[in-house]
Amino acid sequence: EVLAECGHPLSIITKSALIERDLDLLAQLAQDKLVQVFVSVTTLEAEVARRMEPRAASPRRRLQAMQRLNAAGIPCGVMVAPVIPFLTDAELENILQAAHEHGARSAGYTLLRLPYELKDLFRDWLAVNYPLKAEHVIKRLRQMRGGRDNDSEFGSRFRGNGLFADLLAQRFRKTCERLEL
Repeated sequence: EVLAECGHPLSIITKSALIERDLDLLAQLAQDKLVQVFVSVTTLEAEVARRMEPRAASPRRRLQAMQRLNAAGIPCGVMVAPVIPFLTDAELENILQAAHEHGARSAGYTLLRLPYELKDLFRDWLAVNYPLKAEHVIKRLRQMRGGRDNDSEFGSRFRGNGLFADLLAQRFRKTCERLEL
């Protein structure tokens, strides 16, 4: 309400469908080209989503929210994040396609980051939920992070580096070009 009152621009990234509660305010800001909303979609597979983000909106519900934002005239995009090798990376093109079909006009992505406070927690979660993939996921992440668990450098921390990071970036770019995102 304050941002709308002051005509202050904003961008929102959310994984919650509760953003629909503010459609009226966001639509008002959108009329003056002051807002854009990105909905984060990690996976389209309901079971993977339940395991990864048990208290977050389902992928289907996130896409519905995106569609409602778009219908209200609010520019929206999709943030494919985090991309997890061997777990969600194969879905990249399908997520972009589904988001496009639900009104996304732009897109971004982020490779999974494992800063110090998260790396052990993620490894434990992976071992419990995807024991046959765990070693492959960590190995590929390290390949995409220069042999480390995490890369804190601003330019590369969201995308990674090396062959597999370059292939992911190329897939993302080509799909966005095809969908005109």
